[in-house]
Amino acid sequence: MPEIPDRDRAREELARLRELINYHNHRYHVLDDPEISDEEFDALFRRLLELEEAYPDLVTPDSPSRRVGGRPLESFGTVVHRVPMLSLANAFSEEDLRAFDRRVRSLLEGEPVEYVAELKIDGLSVTLRYEDGVFVQGATRGDGTTGEDVTENLRRVKSIPLRLMGGVRESLEVRGEVYIPVREFEELNEGRRRAGEPPFANPRNAAAGSVRQLDPSVTASRPLDSFFYSVVEVGGAPVTRGAQDRNLKLLQNLGFKVNPEWRLLPDIGAVIAYCREWRDRRHTLPYEIDGVVVKVNSIGQQQRLGSTSSAPRWAVAYKFPAEERETRVEDIVVNVGRTGAVTPVAKLEPVRIAGSTVSRAALHNEDYVREKDIRIGDWVVVRKAGDVIPEVVRSLPERRTGRERVFHMPRTCPACGARVVRAEGEAVHRCVNPLGCPAQRAEGLIHFASRGGMDIEGMGDVLAVKLLESGLIRDAADLYRLKERKGELAGLELRKAPKTGKPVRLGETLTAKLLEAVERTKQRPLHRLLYALGIPFVGERVSRVLARHFGRIDRLMEATEDELTAVSEVGPKIAESVVQFFREPRNRELIERLRRAGVNMEEPGAGTGGRDGLGAVPGRPRQLELFGPGGVSLGPGAAAAIAGKTVVFTGTLERLSRREAEELVVSLGGRAASSVSSRTDFVVAGANAGSKLDRARELGVPVLDEEEFLRLLRG
Repeated sequence: MPEIPDRDRAREELARLRELINYHNHRYHVLDDPEISDEEFDALFRRLLELEEAYPDLVTPDSPSRRVGGRPLESFGTVVHRVPMLSLANAFSEEDLRAFDRRVRSLLEGEPVEYVAELKIDGLSVTLRYEDGVFVQGATRGDGTTGEDVTENLRRVKSIPLRLMGGVRESLEVRGEVYIPVREFEELNEGRRRAGEPPFANPRNAAAGSVRQLDPSVTASRPLDSFFYSVVEVGGAPVTRGAQDRNLKLLQNLGFKVNPEWRLLPDIGAVIAYCREWRDRRHTLPYEIDGVVVKVNSIGQQQRLGSTSSAPRWAVAYKFPAEERETRVEDIVVNVGRTGAVTPVAKLEPVRIAGSTVSRAALHNEDYVREKDIRIGDWVVVRKAGDVIPEVVRSLPERRTGRERVFHMPRTCPACGARVVRAEGEAVHRCVNPLGCPAQRAEGLIHFASRGGMDIEGMGDVLAVKLLESGLIRDAADLYRLKERKGELAGLELRKAPKTGKPVRLGETLTAKLLEAVERTKQRPLHRLLYALGIPFVGERVSRVLARHFGRIDRLMEATEDELTAVSEVGPKIAESVVQFFREPRNRELIERLRRAGVNMEEPGAGTGGRDGLGAVPGRPRQLELFGPGGVSLGPGAAAAIAGKTVVFTGTLERLSRREAEELVVSLGGRAASSVSSRTDFVVAGANAGSKLDRARELGVPVLDEEEFLRLLRG
């Protein structure tokens, strides 16, 4: 074994090893053209780890060792995208593509236009930022404006360079897709089946779930790959010149993996030919695609074309026609949702469609089954709507044998035995037992804990059902009393081990994590609670609108339909639903129990558009003190102090968790970043602050302690 050199020689050897390993990593994972054997690569990597163990202070952010190990995260931070990650308008036919071309040429007043066509990879969209050539931050697309900080997990994707090639020193932001190849996906699922775990539905879900793991070592174990297709910022400024084809070549030269099938095409006729080619060849690829992205090549022309509020005018996504397959309906069963809707579902002989195996398809309602004449035992044509949702297109009566059976909606709920009724004017049948129906209670609890709601980490569908079945809880409010039954919770049986048949219990470790996750939800903003309550017709967007307008749940609970319809984006149907929901005694009781448990009932930084009219008169001073997570009071200047600012938190805060502090900054219009750079406006340092504090001092970035930060919020 080579000896351990002194510090200076170790520093030089580590620099050589990092460069050499990154080079061979690029040749293997990006170029698919290795120069050395796996054994030789492993020897280099072992030497790197040996030296870094001897001199841990010499470990750098671009070290290949950062791709392995790592402690589990408590939660993901948030990243506000300086350049929004807009979605693309869709084209479903060749005529749609020609219409796109006509719009482009009309807006450019007849200028010659070239297009770049790229395969649309079916993966997870991510954005990466580099400072001085080193990878410093990675985020998901999220809602296009704010994404999740998944930096540590993206370090584990071996085709993502930790240091750019070519000696680049300027800051750089690039975007692309993280995906799992088809063969590796099938092997991953086979391993999950052997371990008694549920398989992933498709490669995209598997990639998204792998990147969003709180334990980076799990991400490192997954066969993730990447393709990159866009340079959005150089030197901190948006890219406004050049061309897309040159940017793809630049990305390749910098060390990114770029899909080799892109083409520069002279006109829309060539684009259509390209789309036809890949429509027919899509399944010859080792990865899933769901269409073709067509972009105006000139970035100058892209700038002049601009964007709508949701999509660029210079690009379009051509979606392949949905694949159709024939299979047989083995049975038609019904599911009961959280609102009591009883929905027929076709159980199908498993069939592979658009990258995943389909064994069930929703049939919507009884009228749909009648109109399509779908019978138990029928052969049917199935496809995925939008390549995602399985649906039965039509039955094939010519293949009937006479043994098929007509489906009838049940008269009683399969979950609780209560009556199933169909109200006049509605297509949906409903169970009339909302309080006693275990299916409705389970679906309501799952919705309460969902990401858009209270986001209770670790609360999956199986656990929600088991909690209710065991009698540990009756509804969402009881979640906040589970700590009183910690021993029973740890002993809760989740399933039987597939090989031994022994019970698999929740256990003390997962119990502690679940209780911590529930406790964290107490400071979620009001809009998350409103969505979690499952008010009919109130989705995530309307929840935010209502929370910002009324500020406190008490004002919303007393609002009239007229007051609600006066709010932008709230129509009569939503207003009626909200009033009816809060008129129901059991819903008001649930809210009071949540309040007594300590769940926040206010929206940080919200207006007060309720009955007392506070804040409704321009220039009128605020008379209501607002509170953010952790009971932090927000003064009238809080938004002005934070909006547009980039804030980094480091160390342990006393009043707030890291996630709460970052969520508060985002709610006030700021950006919560995970790393310090010259563009950081200030750093908030708690106890045991580490390298981020050192970096802030090195760059001259202002540093606040927690109390100074709270004073800033109080104005």
